[in-house]
Amino acid sequence: MESQLPLFYGLSFLTVVLAFAFAAYLYLWVKKQKTVNGKIAEVSQLIKEGANTFMRREYLVLAKFAAVAAVIIFLLLPSPVWNGNIVDNIAMTLAYLAGTVLSAIAGKIGILVATLSNGRTAEAAQKGIKPAFLIGFRGGAVMGLLVVGCSLLGVAAVLMITGNSNILLGFSFGASSLALFAKAGGGIFTKTADVSADLTGKVELGIPEDDPRNPAVIADNVGDNVGDVAGMGADLFDSNVAAMASALVIAQSLSGGEFANISMVFCYAILGLFASIIGIATARVGKNGNPTRALNSSTYVTTAVFLVLTALATLLFDGFSWRIWGAAAIGLLVGVIIGITTDYFTDDTKPIVKKVAHASKTGPAFTVLSGVSYGFISALPAMVGIAISALVAYQLCAPMGEGYAIFGISMSAVGMLSIVGMIISNDAYGPIVDNARGLAEMGGLGEDTIRIADELDSAGNTVKAVTKGFSISAAGLTVISLLGAFMSEANEALAAAGRELLTGFDIMSPTVFFGILIGAAIPAVFSAMLILGVDKNAQRMVQEIHRQFNSIKGLREGKPGVKPEYGKCIDIATSGALRELIPAGLMSIAATLVVGFIGGPQAIGGFLLGNIVSGLLIALFMSNSGGLWDNAKKYVESGAEGGKGSDAHKAAVIGDTVGDPFKDTAGPSINTQITVVSLVSSLCSSLFVWLSIFH
Repeated sequence: MESQLPLFYGLSFLTVVLAFAFAAYLYLWVKKQKTVNGKIAEVSQLIKEGANTFMRREYLVLAKFAAVAAVIIFLLLPSPVWNGNIVDNIAMTLAYLAGTVLSAIAGKIGILVATLSNGRTAEAAQKGIKPAFLIGFRGGAVMGLLVVGCSLLGVAAVLMITGNSNILLGFSFGASSLALFAKAGGGIFTKTADVSADLTGKVELGIPEDDPRNPAVIADNVGDNVGDVAGMGADLFDSNVAAMASALVIAQSLSGGEFANISMVFCYAILGLFASIIGIATARVGKNGNPTRALNSSTYVTTAVFLVLTALATLLFDGFSWRIWGAAAIGLLVGVIIGITTDYFTDDTKPIVKKVAHASKTGPAFTVLSGVSYGFISALPAMVGIAISALVAYQLCAPMGEGYAIFGISMSAVGMLSIVGMIISNDAYGPIVDNARGLAEMGGLGEDTIRIADELDSAGNTVKAVTKGFSISAAGLTVISLLGAFMSEANEALAAAGRELLTGFDIMSPTVFFGILIGAAIPAVFSAMLILGVDKNAQRMVQEIHRQFNSIKGLREGKPGVKPEYGKCIDIATSGALRELIPAGLMSIAATLVVGFIGGPQAIGGFLLGNIVSGLLIALFMSNSGGLWDNAKKYVESGAEGGKGSDAHKAAVIGDTVGDPFKDTAGPSINTQITVVSLVSSLCSSLFVWLSIFH
């Protein structure tokens, strides 16, 4: 069986090269599209410079964090350097740094392509929806291909070089820690600008969303890139790596000299990337087509291709099990179903968005109340879906022998994330067309072009909500399998200490219950810290916007040659985001260590359980209610319930302002927080066994 592994390593690298080559082709294709509008070129350059400035300063902060973390990892993990194997400590440290670097590279290139695509999409919208959609989608697809290619490249290289799947946890922690701070920092930046621009522009002054007179408008467009392109790319890079790492840790513990399970993980990851390439290549929209339908149908194509290819591989290769294929298939199908139910709650052609828009006629309180209520209801289908996929995968693989049940759950997560290349492409499409809509307005391209850009943007919002639901659900399955990886890591340390092994976590045990209660509280506190970061920064930016409107003569009236000081708002968003991004992440990591050193592995089991359940619920609620409010606002702006400038519109804008930090800052950061604490638990499991107070 071992002879199959080199084949799959080779195929992994070959598929990565294919993905990178296709990404390069799409990048060059987008770059070749013409831009002629001088105003759009000027604003695009401002957005690009702002995004690069923020990314440079953010990565400098994160480099300092990574350097400190690398020293700690070298000294303590996988075992203290003074009584362990120094080679393993060096390997773990290098793997951690590789995870952070690859994640950062994918985010940086994604920003490059997104800022290149937005102006070209705006100008293409003058010719119709078809050419504009293609540029926006292909720009996003470069990010999708790079993220999945980098994750497969990193995981395959680390395992091939070290032969030790535990070192993969270090690589995964590198990806997760960067993702946590990139998502939090980018999310705080983007929503500081978005909230400030909406409140001062639409609600106070009654000017359009992307009016160039608004000093926050460039910061808002920069934020779409650093939050929704680089941040979400790092987030899904982390989810994909964590899913593969946990599956490979369990697969290696099951191998017993046979390597079919490890080969199967790589085979499915390879075929998922290949299926995404096919799905991206076939994505099209008709001349008067529906962009939401086009994005969803390309996801379904990718899903079908993956299921067929993995079934063929399971048939052809020795040692591949149909039960494990079933677990992966159920994960993917449940992911698609979760996407469809999320779409029902967030699409402006569906009844829920229309009900919230109608409630807005009565005032902002009813916008918020109805949005919160439907947001909570929307979490149920996804939670049920995660529960069903975990249960079915567990029962399906349990007859294969001890340890296979939890491996089934980890393969269900791998299955759900198998089409992640397509998911990220859809997600990165959103901020590109959002920017394009703003550029169309600032470039004076006319109402017809803005209407087309609005249609593309609305599809981006809907699909973005679907992809967030998908990624949060996949993180749920991944951390359940990471719980299995934690148990196997802790049991190694417990066996070495001559103590009783973990077989599960008894919730009636006071130690486990202690962990559950604290773990459940962490996502709420983490969310509050991020939203308060947006709140404080947005208040500062609103004051700056008022100052400019009051002190720059002719700005409010839009006199020719009078420009706002865009850089001041970008600087407020940047400095505020960098100040707020570290504390929330450190709080989560510190809480995990405190619980572990107090209650040992049993308390950590409870901590992870509470963190997973509470985190998934809050993340789904926030992402869906935020997407719902955003599209309710867009539905009113399209002319419904009184249209732009009406009381319903002002109420819907306030709802969207509440939803902004929900859906783009706190919500999607929680799943990364869950993954980070799960990985910290696994990496520090031996320390918790030896050094805990109550064990």
